[in-house]
Amino acid sequence: MKPAHTVLGALAALSLAFGAGPAQAAAPTAQELRPALEQLLRENPEVLLDFMREHCESLLDIVQQGSDQRRLANFEAQWAHDVKEPKKVATRNRPRMGSSNARVQIISFSDFTCQYCLRAEKTIEEVLNEYKGKVSFIFKNMPLERNGLGGLASNYYIAISMLDEDKAWEFYMTMFKEREALLLNGEKFMRETAQKIGVDMKKMDSLRRGKEVAAILNEDLQDADNLHIEGTPYFLVNNLVIRGAVPKDVFRRAIELELERTK
Repeated sequence: MKPAHTVLGALAALSLAFGAGPAQAAAPTAQELRPALEQLLRENPEVLLDFMREHCESLLDIVQQGSDQRRLANFEAQWAHDVKEPKKVATRNRPRMGSSNARVQIISFSDFTCQYCLRAEKTIEEVLNEYKGKVSFIFKNMPLERNGLGGLASNYYIAISMLDEDKAWEFYMTMFKEREALLLNGEKFMRETAQKIGVDMKKMDSLRRGKEVAAILNEDLQDADNLHIEGTPYFLVNNLVIRGAVPKDVFRRAIELELERTK
């Protein structure tokens, strides 16, 4: 906990910053205001509550900006080490969104049933549109329950990708964007989606029960284990690691760093 005088000093500075007092030719310093503020708050504690209520949005913005800056600084410190440690993961026979010649490759380890993965998928979609031609994207399956709904959706996705990559991306997007329907209706929803996008159901069913689909899923899960991934979503921006459903600015910074590094 911060000492009281530090908090009071911050409050004084904020009062001046937000124009809480009349304009003066030479505004008093926070140090000069502390004794008066201390007495004011001791005798009238409601003043602090009134101040916070009046400026709550601005205060929250300041706190959020500070939090975002700290988080980005932490990521950048981590990325300085990441670039020195190449991370090899299997990408053969995985659909790729975007150009294979793109200088930046984003690989996600994700679960179709994960709420945070849904949030991250929306961010990735925006990033790919923003950096069209410069960034490509590969989805790797990391169902938290291999024998559950997430694992079954992964089997469908992999099997469909073997037949038609474009249809696989349609399936991928539908599973995330209509996650509630997936959770509510399970495999019925998967089959309806596959039929709607024109998948050959007989071929797809044969593939999803076969060894090749199982091998690709095993490979994805082994890669996740080698990277010591403990939860989804998890991303590699080339070799830079991003964990969780982070704001778009974090992806932007990682992409810009990699575009600069790979000139």
